[in-house]
This record gives sequence, C-alpha cells and structure tokens, in this order.
Amino acid sequence: GAGWKEFLMPWQPEPLRSSIKTVRRARNLRQNMTLPEVLLWQQLRKRPGGFKFRRQFPVTPYIADFACLEARLIVEIDGEIHNLGDQPRRDMERDDKLSKRGFRVLRISAQQVLKHMDDVIAGIVAACREAGPPPPSANADGPPPRSGEDFCAPARSGEELA
Repeated sequence: GAGWKEFLMPWQPEPLRSSIKTVRRARNLRQNMTLPEVLLWQQLRKRPGGFKFRRQFPVTPYIADFACLEARLIVEIDGEIHNLGDQPRRDMERDDKLSKRGFRVLRISAQQVLKHMDDVIAGIVAACREAGPPPPSANADGPPPRSGEDFCAPARSGEELA
C-alpha cells in the first residue's frame, strides 16, 4: 500500500481529498502565480455573481488554477504551452477525469484574461449560474438558519423527531 506517504484528509468529501504532497504543491503554486492568474484572482476574490472561488485548489492528483465548489466549476488559465506537443491531449484527459469526478472545466487563454477581463468574468459567472444559483450570502437578511432549524418543529418533551 501507499502507507502514510499518501495520507488523505478524511474530513473532506471524496472528490476533495488531497495528499499532503499535492497540498504542498498547491501552496507553492499560490506563491508563484502567473500574471494572468494574479489578475484574474484579483477579480474572483471579490465573489463575482455571489460565487466563492479558491485559487490553486487541489483536486488529487491535479491542482486547479481556480475552483468554485458550489458550482462544481474549475477554471484553468492556459498559456502558450497548452498548445504545444502532447499538452492538448493531456489537458483533454485531465478534463475528462475531472468531469468524471463531478467538475466542469472551463479553459480560458491567458491572452483573453489579459485583454478582455470583463468578458472573462462574465463568462465564468455564466458558467457558474448554469450549475445553479449561488448559496445565500451570510449577510442576506441575517445569519443562515442553524442545522435542521427550517426542516422540523422542535420536539416536545418525551417525543422523538420524525
């Protein structure tokens, strides 16, 4: 077996569990983002359309440039290298594997990010909306209900919940 080398975080749902090695690599990538990634992150961190994004997010064995977990969307920024050699085939295989894990992959060229940021953001938000509305904001009409609060009446003394 892999032993402790591939320790998984058991508190996360299966598609989100990542090895320690992958998490470390993601942390390193966050510190060394490309210019298009930095510029896009400056916009995505503002939660466009009410959607929360994560950067350099590990989805073992891959690391997504950006991910919106609520919409199950991964955003990849592709530089020129993605057009060379066997990289297009490798990208297709990666997208297929991520799709089987429940994620939709949206690939955007680095040039698009640099030249047409507003259109890129609009396209990302539209892709997120296709998956459904964002979760309610924490500041919308007070705090969210406590777990189960809206689903059942309080039990009376000596009664069990149905």
